[in-house]
Amino acid sequence: MAPLRPPPPKAHTLSLTPLLPSHIYTTTGLLPAPLCKAYVTFLSSLQLSTTPVQRGKDYAARVNDRFQVWDPGFARVLWEGTALRELVLSFFRNEEGEGEDGEGEGEGGNIWDGVPIGLNPNIRVYRYSTGQFFAKHYDDSNTLTLPPSAKKHHTTWTLLIYLSTCTGGETVFYPEPTRDNRSPEPISVAPRVGMALLHRHGESCLLHEGREVTGGEKWVLRSDLVV
Repeated sequence: MAPLRPPPPKAHTLSLTPLLPSHIYTTTGLLPAPLCKAYVTFLSSLQLSTTPVQRGKDYAARVNDRFQVWDPGFARVLWEGTALRELVLSFFRNEEGEGEDGEGEGEGGNIWDGVPIGLNPNIRVYRYSTGQFFAKHYDDSNTLTLPPSAKKHHTTWTLLIYLSTCTGGETVFYPEPTRDNRSPEPISVAPRVGMALLHRHGESCLLHEGREVTGGEKWVLRSDLVV
């Protein structure tokens, strides 16, 4: 992967915006537009594979092109070389022992479901061309080790970094009904160059989809928060 040039903005110029507290956050401009453009140019030169069609009740319909690589160095660069680490850790615990959004998770708990230590080295690149989409689905949590330690860690949040804009292609979440809101409105996130989206996955994952791209291409970097 190409180096982070030009360098990303510092954390003090950015913030995590809650779209649904404790479930969905975004930050605009995590990566600068020229860097995103350079990544798209580089990634376009790779041999991407079209997602095979899988049929069955446990599979969501999905049509896109992807590239996957185990790259601990790049995961570390995304975590430490951008504002992401500082933004996530600033939400870890405020002075009163609650999440920065004011919604504590109880003694010893936090919105990240543990102490964030970095990103999943399993880096995925997605390209959605016109007509491609990802139907409604849930993201699973995964267990992994980060050498040289043999300790087992697990992923708790999905990280998506949008490298391009397009027409359509929104990531749409469907919150669960509650006693106070029996028909919650879907939450839609339109791709914006350099924007990062964090959403909870595993047992607390919301049903969500990647809507069909109707114009242009949607390029996305995918990793996961590890605790």
